[in-house]
Amino acid sequence: MTKMLNLIEIVVSLLLITAILLQARGGGLGSLFGGGGEFYQTKRGAEKGIFVATIILAVLFVVTGIIRLIIAK
Repeated sequence: MTKMLNLIEIVVSLLLITAILLQARGGGLGSLFGGGGEFYQTKRGAEKGIFVATIILAVLFVVTGIIRLIIAK
């Protein structure tokens, strides 16, 4: 059981790192392709999907860590 949780946590952590790196610093995905990010706009499309996925992956990472902590006792 602990080997499975270790594997799950490693996969979730790699996906979380990837999702964080896909997000551009403060400008959104539009700035990656030369778009100006000087004005506020809502997240749409792929940018919103990556944002939501990052939150879900972060929660999964914390939950698997807590489960591993409980099982280790």
